[in-house]
Amino acid sequence: MARILGISAYYHDSAAALVRDGAIVAAAQEERFTRIKHDPSFPVHAVRYCLDAAGVPLSKIDHVVFYDKPFLKFERLLETYLAFAPRGFTSFRMAILVWIKEKLFLKKMLLQELRRLDDAFSDESRLLFAEHHQSHAASAFFPSPFAEAAVLTLDGVGEWATTSMGMGRGNRLELLKEIHFPHSLGLLYSAFTYYTGFKVNSGEYKVMGLAPYGQPRFAQTIFDHLIDLKADGSFRLDISYFDYCTGLTMTGKKFHHLFGGPPRTPEEPITQKEMDLAASIQVVIEEAVLRLTRALARETASPNLCLAGGVALNCVANGKILRDGHFANLWIQPASGDAGGALGAALAAYHGHLGHERTPSGHLDAMNGAYLGPEFSQQEIEQRLTSAGACFEVLEERDLIAASVQALTEGKALGWFQGRMEFGPRALGARSILGDARSATMQSTLNLKVKFRESFRPFAPSVLREEMQDWFNLDTDSPYMLLVDDVHPSQRRAMTAAEQKLFGIDKLNIPRSTIPAVTHVDYSARIQTVHRETNPLYHALIQHFRERTACPVIVNTSFNVRGEPIVGSPEDAFHCFMGTGIETLAIGRCFLKKECQNPQLLKDYKDRFELD
Repeated sequence: MARILGISAYYHDSAAALVRDGAIVAAAQEERFTRIKHDPSFPVHAVRYCLDAAGVPLSKIDHVVFYDKPFLKFERLLETYLAFAPRGFTSFRMAILVWIKEKLFLKKMLLQELRRLDDAFSDESRLLFAEHHQSHAASAFFPSPFAEAAVLTLDGVGEWATTSMGMGRGNRLELLKEIHFPHSLGLLYSAFTYYTGFKVNSGEYKVMGLAPYGQPRFAQTIFDHLIDLKADGSFRLDISYFDYCTGLTMTGKKFHHLFGGPPRTPEEPITQKEMDLAASIQVVIEEAVLRLTRALARETASPNLCLAGGVALNCVANGKILRDGHFANLWIQPASGDAGGALGAALAAYHGHLGHERTPSGHLDAMNGAYLGPEFSQQEIEQRLTSAGACFEVLEERDLIAASVQALTEGKALGWFQGRMEFGPRALGARSILGDARSATMQSTLNLKVKFRESFRPFAPSVLREEMQDWFNLDTDSPYMLLVDDVHPSQRRAMTAAEQKLFGIDKLNIPRSTIPAVTHVDYSARIQTVHRETNPLYHALIQHFRERTACPVIVNTSFNVRGEPIVGSPEDAFHCFMGTGIETLAIGRCFLKKECQNPQLLKDYKDRFELD
């Protein structure tokens, strides 16, 4: 029996994952335990959870695998400084101190952390290192349902690579081509995240959500000045416009001059300019990704494509890859960012380093619906809620579903905490806030009174897989909320002439379909298909909602407020419930109503977490 523990840490989204005989036993992000968004620290809590889930001490783990190679990263730091010297000395001085004190001795640091967890972990040869994009590629291909597939990874930067293209067959994964730092689609997108006033490595999805409100009037400017994009998708950036090689910010004065002023400051009002910039960079990224995938299809002749890396979380671009038709089948790692690197590192060691065979199913992937995190017994839930001072009633499962559906049909927000926690950035019906997709006011209510975030932010629909074709144009599984497609024409509402003349954020409150709470301003939706096989309770909830309303679609957003990690424990869920406008909460078979709670336990949650 081979047990492999994968770890990602020290940059952002630290995580741990455990693989046993090729099967994924457990995976979790450290932020869910520490309550620090994108926590970069050594994932001590996530490691403990994975070991407990597998029922094995660390000393019995065959290999621990780190998700990248620190010496290659240090080589990049030095070569980048030498290439730009003497510019960038300030940022180089700050970085080099960290490297000399800590990161150059990462192997020693990791061994120390592991021995703190279990002093019987003594064999240094059990500690392995994978390359960053190898970890991403392994996380994309090995859990996929395909026996063979083309593989594309896209992110900011690993050691040197920012983009990699490869081919997976059976238990073999070969990377064929790479594009290296400083040329990066991820960093290009992050530059616009920074320039439009959002937080890098956190706010990129806000830029994607803002894009439909704008016009891509800056797209040609980006093509003319910032990126030289070739027909095969290869590209080079004009680094003179950026500051990430030598400075402490993403963009430089030349960039600011090109787009007519300094970056928007956080919390400053969003203007039409930011919307147009978001629309423009989204168009550019989509075109670059489509050229890459078309070239990869020609080179590999595979009908299947697997994606990972932070850019693979751009679900609008993913939907366009699928509709482009060069690949018949698309599978995207739900934890595509650095957290998923922990899983990829473990799988790369199991299949690549150890050479174990792989037996894909051909239809179901190996991610177990991404439900790979901690779960709590009913007894433990009741004990924890009681200790927190919660007032609840314990219901049979059918009565819990009935009470939950009743709350949804009454227009209430429902906290939903069930089973194992999701791995990755999306809530998929285990740690979710739910609402009625038919409500014209649900989007603004959830954004402003529950999530405490920008009003333009869209919400995703959860739809019964077997009913999807009547509600959306998508014609494939989308269990991980990573594909965008349009609402079905039969569900759309025609716009009036006056409504069609509206621009920007004025478009927000115009209902566009029979499910306005999940229909974006361009008639699109970020779709989650719900499957009985992977989440029977969530499927049953939506099925009961459909029986009541004739609508198999509900709103699904992550169970947290802005700047907070998704809730990880019953206490986290109760505190979020008491600090927001969520009216009802279902945890296990416990059902809570806000009006029944002790008012002294109400919290001011709005400013508790640092803005994301």
